[in-house]
Amino acid sequence: MGMRLRAGFALAVAIGALNSAVAETGLDSEALQREVLAGSCANCHGTEGRMEGVVPSLAGRSADQLEARLLAFKHEEDSGATIMNRIAKGYTDEELATLADYFSHLPAKEELTP
Repeated sequence: MGMRLRAGFALAVAIGALNSAVAETGLDSEALQREVLAGSCANCHGTEGRMEGVVPSLAGRSADQLEARLLAFKHEEDSGATIMNRIAKGYTDEELATLADYFSHLPAKEELTP
């Protein structure tokens, strides 16, 4: 089997596996992409964008406010940034807008029921 044929076969298997994974989660591919992007924020900002302590929670904030802040980090326009300027540079403007939209639709910490 030629190298290209093997690579094509491997790609087809990977795409099939991804489609199965998406189907099992019940999410469409855009929703899955948003969740994957947002997952990278969880270490510092908490699961579902809600965090206790000094790191700000993201859930429930205005999408416009979040997007503006993320873009300010990316373009080093926020002098108070610690690490976010370096993190934001790794995303496209569209991905930052997607993250802002995702977190704006989650309930804020205060809105959670016990």
